[in-house]
Amino acid sequence: MNLANQITVFRILLIPVFIGLVIYYGDSARSEHPDEALRLWAAAVFGIAAISDAFDGWIARRFNQRTRFGAIMDPLADKLLMLAAIILLSFTAWRQHFPLWFPILVIGRDLLSIGGAFVIDHFAGKLQIHTHWTGKTATFSQMAAILWILLDLKPEWCIWPTLFAGFFTALSGIINLVDGYRQLQSAGHD
Repeated sequence: MNLANQITVFRILLIPVFIGLVIYYGDSARSEHPDEALRLWAAAVFGIAAISDAFDGWIARRFNQRTRFGAIMDPLADKLLMLAAIILLSFTAWRQHFPLWFPILVIGRDLLSIGGAFVIDHFAGKLQIHTHWTGKTATFSQMAAILWILLDLKPEWCIWPTLFAGFFTALSGIINLVDGYRQLQSAGHD
């Protein structure tokens, strides 16, 4: 197993650690004196996982360590970490949390993307994944919104990074739907 894949596995192993820290902090937040060390550790683990995502991608490209395992597990690790963070930070007892529409939007977009990929692959024969800057912006802005809550920054401003992330999540989902529709249309003409 090459270094890029080892970093991906490390990131996957960080997910349950992150989940535990978020849940334990949420439980402690119900008391008068929440355990702020747990909150800071959760932020640190999330930050390490986010940085390791960029690092393993750079290593895979720079040292030609691209593998089928990495192509499947790297985006899966990203989605699992992001979804765990968004769901937990929406439904646990943190002082700040995401509004209900945010996890619905993110999960809905991801489910539509997965379902659309299966439909396209079935009817068009081969799915062509086209990355778009809005998807990268959505991911980055979701990470920023998550860190905003984890670091407990200006609670009254929490809605702004969430709105920004929500806008780009919706926009990237619409672009994916249009691209999928085009692929289905072109397959129907072949």
